[in-house]
Amino acid sequence: MKNIESEDEFNDLSNKGSVYVQFSANWCGPCKVLTKTIESIEDSQEDINFIKVDVDSHREIAQNFGVRSIPRVILFKDGEQVGDFVGAKNENDLKEIFQKSFK
Repeated sequence: MKNIESEDEFNDLSNKGSVYVQFSANWCGPCKVLTKTIESIEDSQEDINFIKVDVDSHREIAQNFGVRSIPRVILFKDGEQVGDFVGAKNENDLKEIFQKSFK
C-alpha cells in the first residue's frame, strides 16, 4: 500500500483505474488491523491500486472527503467514487466489496 506524500500525488493516483484509498493514522488500532488484512490480499488484487492517507499529515485531504471516523475507505474507479466504508473488515468482506464496487 502506497503512503500518499502530497495532495497532488493523491489526486493523480485516485483518478486512474480502480483505487482503494484508506484514511488512517499511526495511533489507530483498527487502522493497523485493516492495513494488515489489505497487505495479505493486495498481491491477489493486482487490478486495484492501494493507497493510504495519514489523516494527521494530510488533514485537508481528509476534510475534503468528510472523514470523521477512521479507518475510512473510499473506492474510486477512474476518479469517480464507487464505494466506501468505515471500520476494519475481514478478507472475505473486502473481496466482496471490491467485486461489487469495481465490476
